[in-house]
Amino acid sequence: MKKGNYNRFWRWHFYAALFITPLLLTLTLSGIGYLFYTNVENQLYDDFFFGTSEKTEELTIDQGISNAENLHKGFSVSKVIVLDGSYNTRLTMSDENGEQKYVFLDDNYQIVGSQNAEKTFSNIMRNIHSSLLVGGAFVNYLVELAACWAIFLLLSGVYMTIKGKALKKKQNPTNRQINKKWHALLGSVIVIPMIVIIFTGLPWSAFMGNFIYSAAQENPSIGIPTLKQQPPTSDLSEVPWATRKNEAPSSNDAHAHHSNMSDGSGMTDESNMKVSVQQLMQKVEEAHISKPYSIVYPMSEDGVFTVSKGSNTGVTGLDVHPNDEMTTYFDQYSGKLISEVNYDDYGILAKWFTWGIPLHEGHLFGWPNKLINLVVCLAFVFVIIWGFKTWLSRKKAGQFSAPPRVASGVPIGFIALLIVLGIIMPLFGISLIFVVCIEGIMYLIKKQKTTSSTN
Repeated sequence: MKKGNYNRFWRWHFYAALFITPLLLTLTLSGIGYLFYTNVENQLYDDFFFGTSEKTEELTIDQGISNAENLHKGFSVSKVIVLDGSYNTRLTMSDENGEQKYVFLDDNYQIVGSQNAEKTFSNIMRNIHSSLLVGGAFVNYLVELAACWAIFLLLSGVYMTIKGKALKKKQNPTNRQINKKWHALLGSVIVIPMIVIIFTGLPWSAFMGNFIYSAAQENPSIGIPTLKQQPPTSDLSEVPWATRKNEAPSSNDAHAHHSNMSDGSGMTDESNMKVSVQQLMQKVEEAHISKPYSIVYPMSEDGVFTVSKGSNTGVTGLDVHPNDEMTTYFDQYSGKLISEVNYDDYGILAKWFTWGIPLHEGHLFGWPNKLINLVVCLAFVFVIIWGFKTWLSRKKAGQFSAPPRVASGVPIGFIALLIVLGIIMPLFGISLIFVVCIEGIMYLIKKQKTTSSTN
């Protein structure tokens, strides 16, 4: 039974690795690229981030925004990102087809240049890592499934390393034994940090991510605090993970302030009398909100300006420490601060992932975080390579050389492991049903062939 149990782990480990290895390599290598996106972009987009315009006339930020919208016809500003230090201000502009541009303004709010949002290094790496540049529900679920099965690969690998005594010193080891030893050794060393990296990335996943977020929303005491007012219609992709779907308050003074708004230097929008961005930034400063932060425009008459500081924004220069996360809502007509939610208001689940996501992305504690993630990811790549070499070294010419099928009963320990993993990772549990069905069909086919040959 013990040998049968080992072979069963071996067989599932082999087939899982065979089918998801291409995905795992893609996710790992794109993850490495994303680890260093801020460093790459600081060099690659130096002129946009830190450059200045040839025009030296000092403008207000609202004049700069107006110039950007005049230059890029059909596009309107939806977000203003105010960065610290020597970074230029970044505008996010969108058209009716959903296409986005990033426009950069220097200290005088003159236009420095623009980017196609889809073509930036960070967005390309993010799209490869999360959706393989293809997108769609199926691909998103496939990526998440690969991450879930990677957990099984790591745990089953540790089991086989211990039971198979793969690390035991052997006299005159064969090439296969050497590859197997390195595969087992590295896999065992990185199992805990790799599982941490995988689990801290799952909040952004399609299936489990929504499950976690729903649980955090429905249980404010352990999850996300809820502001019981009308939700905004703004795009909240750069609001912190823990509040990106929160209900936000509405602007109650939709018309009360019309007569009080000036059309002078404040540059108030005459069409709907919104407070200008310059006026809003003054209100933000009065609220003692320091840079960096992002401003998300209201998209309806009773919407609000959302000003936030996040630890997982995906924007170079915008991330802050988890403890400094905050999301504030300002009335779009008066500029009055309506309400605020910050890190201290989060429940334990939201706090956990507020720390976990930047840990996953490699910027929670600076360069050491990046280097640790890099080493773990590279080690994982080598584990995959040595696993492949181990298979090739025992593979017979013209044969698949898969691990042998086990005829004995399924042990309780194996079943318990699969059930626990299936509960923790529901998508993995669903996939197990299909795997068991395939195994059952293959068993029946083989049994039928055996019966036919004996008759």
